[in-house]
Amino acid sequence: MKFLYALAVIVLLQGATTQPTDVLTTAGQPAELHIRAAGDRAIRVTLKPVSFEADFPATPAVVDRAYPEPVISLRSLSKPLQQPVGRLRVEVSPSPLTVTVTNIADELVQKLVFEPDGTLTFALDESPVLGMGEGGPRPARGTPWREQPVQFDRRGALDTMEPRWQSDMYGSRNPAAMLLGTRGWGLFVATPWVQVDMRDPERGTFLPWEPTEAERAPQTQGNQQQALGKGLPPIDQVVPGLFDVFVFDAHDPAAALKDFSAITGPAAMPPKWALGYMQSHRTLEDDKQMLGIIDTFRSKRIPLDAVIYLGTGFAPRGWNTRQPSFDFNPDVFTREPASVLADMHARNVKVVVHMVPWDRDKLPTINDSNLQSYWQEHVPLVKAGIDAFWPDEGDWFNLFERITRHRLYYQGSLSTTPDVRPWSLQRNGFPGIAQWGGWVWSGDTETSWKTLEAQIAVGLNYSLSIGPYWGSDIGGFYPNNELTGELYARWFQFAAFCGSFRSHGRVWHTRLPWGWGLDDFGPLEFGNNNTAPPEGDRRNLLPSELNNPAIEPVARKYAELRYQLMPYTYTLAREARDLGLPLMRALWLHYSDDAQARGMSTEYLWGRDLLVAPVYTKGATERDVYLPAGNWYDWWTNIRVAGGRTVSRTVDLATMPIYVRAGAIIPVDPVRQYTGEPVTEPTTLRVYPGANGEFTLYDDDGSSQEYLANRGSWIRITWNERTRQLILEPGTPRDATDVGSDRAFRVTLPNGRSQDVLYQGDRVVVRF
Repeated sequence: MKFLYALAVIVLLQGATTQPTDVLTTAGQPAELHIRAAGDRAIRVTLKPVSFEADFPATPAVVDRAYPEPVISLRSLSKPLQQPVGRLRVEVSPSPLTVTVTNIADELVQKLVFEPDGTLTFALDESPVLGMGEGGPRPARGTPWREQPVQFDRRGALDTMEPRWQSDMYGSRNPAAMLLGTRGWGLFVATPWVQVDMRDPERGTFLPWEPTEAERAPQTQGNQQQALGKGLPPIDQVVPGLFDVFVFDAHDPAAALKDFSAITGPAAMPPKWALGYMQSHRTLEDDKQMLGIIDTFRSKRIPLDAVIYLGTGFAPRGWNTRQPSFDFNPDVFTREPASVLADMHARNVKVVVHMVPWDRDKLPTINDSNLQSYWQEHVPLVKAGIDAFWPDEGDWFNLFERITRHRLYYQGSLSTTPDVRPWSLQRNGFPGIAQWGGWVWSGDTETSWKTLEAQIAVGLNYSLSIGPYWGSDIGGFYPNNELTGELYARWFQFAAFCGSFRSHGRVWHTRLPWGWGLDDFGPLEFGNNNTAPPEGDRRNLLPSELNNPAIEPVARKYAELRYQLMPYTYTLAREARDLGLPLMRALWLHYSDDAQARGMSTEYLWGRDLLVAPVYTKGATERDVYLPAGNWYDWWTNIRVAGGRTVSRTVDLATMPIYVRAGAIIPVDPVRQYTGEPVTEPTTLRVYPGANGEFTLYDDDGSSQEYLANRGSWIRITWNERTRQLILEPGTPRDATDVGSDRAFRVTLPNGRSQDVLYQGDRVVVRF
């Protein structure tokens, strides 16, 4: 793609207001600047040609809602103008047009300069800049990417912001010009599409895109795998000189993300089952094998909520006839498919199937006029028992189509099953998908320890700039001789603390929790065929790694932990909707004043209170973990350690370091084999003394749309460190309806003391 440094020109010359030299121009046309409040601590800056009549440029990335009238509205400017805009203060000055934003504490938020060459510059400092979507830089040809540092801080580089398929350690690149400067600012360039140049340590530059002739060519079935305009806005939506930029005060990072969520649409609640473990399958034998694998999970007591089946063409034998197809594969389904799916449902699993894009020659694009008609092709599958979809290869589409595809699987599902929460997993994401239940995984990564390390940074930047639900293929998609039981176990531990908890990859039997205990690899799937790579090729797995009985217990342990923490995680899902906070959180979100925490890319917070430090080094016996200020408890030993420093944690294969913040209240359920399994034991409230604490436990039916009417259960739980009291009381928001029932809890402290309590909707005090 081609970007112009001279796409838009703003001419602001000194003189009287009646002189033409004072007129704002952009791209050689008379222009107007509008600045208005866009959130509690956010403003919207729109510079547009006067000939552009709409208030804002069209984009599905920004939710359609009413915005207040602009506080600042200019077509000319001869001297600086200062004006409060919401809770921020804005100064606009001429020559060149500059917008300086400060907060009520008189702290600089950002300084935007509409440069005479048509670019937009912004202030940088010594603090890391995070976000900018999913993925990382493309390795230079011939570069040993396993030896390169992982990019977390986006400074120091020109990012071409090219949406692309990529493997190596990062996976797919889904760029988004949503930047969060950890000194306390955020910028979201909704329009135009830009490259981001941060090679200058003091000033970043947004470079607007000018479409090339090649990118103007319509995509067809024959050329859809060419680059063209993949992932970019439709050409007919490009207006030279049009800027629509949101500025966030991120001195309180959580407040900035709440505003970003309101601008791009609050995240839809997922069905609870989607937060459980999912097992992906590739080359299939028949329906007996499919049911047999589910039965093995149940007999081995390894929790499972969903099975996912790849399509034919991406494997020799998939669930359907050759993609794109909506027909069950008769070579796999030896019985009526609906009966097979009913047998799966009887085993308490959901069924997800892989889909690829439609034929471009038959359906050139997806839009409001044909969205529902295309969905109708899915309806027989839903009626047969398919619960959800895995729409792959959205790489072929432009940006608006990518977002619309998320909407297709959300609204389409609701049109068929109106009170059942939709779920889909897709390869491509951008701001705006969260409101359509957008879940994204990092695509076809290479198996390596370096990839496992990089996925932590990828997930954190995605979570800060696109949406709350992200994951990766456990073990990496493309196998090689680095894929061992140890690497699989370490990746499984990490994935237990990602939104999407799913094993997938070629040589797929090695992605079964018990696969490394077998005596053969199963289908080798080299080049999507059941053959092995050439002899001596590093893509051959090591037979010596088989018959390893140590891996299955580790996988079971972390699958069980995922289900035990479901009350905590499901509450995080509600926080994602209400507060815009992701499940997987960079340390900066809650420790913004900690310079070391700002750039930490190898550990993260799961919600507010759990700190997770994945092990990504082969043969590790120790893991250094940075703990922010305060006291922390080792999850596994309950030993309390002081923070504000790096500690060295001894690890074995079964141990991934997890620490709990003093003052935390962590609800822990009995182990379930699937999220909906009834249990009789109480939920344990693990209280970690050392500071006052608060946690509002949320729950609902886990499947319906009633949460949209704010029907659920909220229990506010507080710990008073001085009085050593735990209080449970109603925490229902003012506009919500509490539909909770009596609930039994067991309250425990790290010293082993415990008390049982029955909560019946009234205030309860537990004294220790």
